[in-house]
Amino acid sequence: MADVRDEAVAVEGSSLKVVMIASVAAVGGFLFGFDTAVINGAVGALESTFQASDAAIGISVSSALLGSAAGAFMGGQLADRFGRTRTMVVASVLFSIGTVGSGVAFGLVDFSVWRLVGGIAVGIASVIAPAYIAEIAPAHLRGRLGSLQQLAIVTGIFAALLVDYGIASAAGGSALNPLWLGMPAWRWMLLSELPPAILYGIGALMIPESPRYLVAKHRDDKAREVLRSIIGQRAEAKVEEIRQSLSGEHTARFTDLRGRFGLLPIVWVGIGLSVFQQFVGINVIFYYSSVLWQAVGFSERSSLAITVITSVTNIVTTFIAIATVDRFGRKPLLIVGSVGMALTLGTMAYVFGTAGMDAAGKPVLEGTAGPIALVAANLYVFCFGMSWGPVVWVLLGEMFNNRIRGRALALAGSAQWVANFIVSSTFPALRTAGLGIAYGLYTAAAAASLLFVLLYIRETKGKELEAM
Repeated sequence: MADVRDEAVAVEGSSLKVVMIASVAAVGGFLFGFDTAVINGAVGALESTFQASDAAIGISVSSALLGSAAGAFMGGQLADRFGRTRTMVVASVLFSIGTVGSGVAFGLVDFSVWRLVGGIAVGIASVIAPAYIAEIAPAHLRGRLGSLQQLAIVTGIFAALLVDYGIASAAGGSALNPLWLGMPAWRWMLLSELPPAILYGIGALMIPESPRYLVAKHRDDKAREVLRSIIGQRAEAKVEEIRQSLSGEHTARFTDLRGRFGLLPIVWVGIGLSVFQQFVGINVIFYYSSVLWQAVGFSERSSLAITVITSVTNIVTTFIAIATVDRFGRKPLLIVGSVGMALTLGTMAYVFGTAGMDAAGKPVLEGTAGPIALVAANLYVFCFGMSWGPVVWVLLGEMFNNRIRGRALALAGSAQWVANFIVSSTFPALRTAGLGIAYGLYTAAAAASLLFVLLYIRETKGKELEAM
């Protein structure tokens, strides 16, 4: 009986440890969310400060996304060469540099450059966290722990929007008003990312390296030590499984991803998941929502408050995914999410497409149109948050085999950021052309995502990474 109790305690302890390790890695996701959302409260101020056009603002805000594409592309190579945890430290340093630079920028050009640097860090973090979590987590916990990446992202979004709201309120309701040290509030919004960026680097120095990376580098003893702290007596067998999956294989190269149609089918599926996650327009809600709600009549402070509420919805629904992804599987959640997003985005397309215009050419939501748009937007976030938000990260972390995981994730991650850039940089022009058109395009993408899932996604629930 004592042996059984000891074994139970060991299992409980190891599970707690792996949750804590995965949580530290997911701080990169927090910074990912924070960096991409903190710009929300500063968009209007940037337009006024730098007297920039919609197109110029769209490019400058989205410059971080180009950096993210580059960071995601190089992140897999860095991770395979130097290790997962060291690459996290590199991302932390770049986060810090980009944060300070964008916060003190003197013009739109150097602001864009520093956003690009921060974007590289975001891209690196976006591929390192899911890979590391998938490689450190036992199969029965992998879905839930993989969902921590999305939970961290949406928590970062919430924190950034809350900080934006708090700073704007402290400055009298406008990001243009001066705050501390005579600097306008929007600069402090951007500088607020520095403390978590530093903590991310410190945390990365305290967690163990991925056992699969260690075996690939012929450091079996260290890999065995890490695995023993997580899965106990099965560590030796797991090291052998990993060794067998890597045996006779050369160091991974991008040429290993080549297949019949240019790339291996599984890599195309990963790219498709990444692109559809962005083409449904989710980041429009978090990059431009304060400007969007101001365009339909809400004040700047009320618009920021609405965006904070929306981000809370995103967090709550991510917990639903965490609770269900290992029970119901990845594919069913994606199907439900695609259907829900198509319906809610279609509603928003209709509401904005049929809205009247004021003298300035902005849509006017009269009567029940305003509440319907708000409810539809939050239901859309709900549908995304319990499906495509977290599940894509889970699948990207686990769907590729050990040999190609780093490079395949890099390619899929780059595709995701390019798609994000396309959506985010084109939204200001689409907003001018008509919000009904914008949301109509996102509706079409959501409908197409349903067909993609039905045709190409295979269930990975409960499978060991060595079986992929």
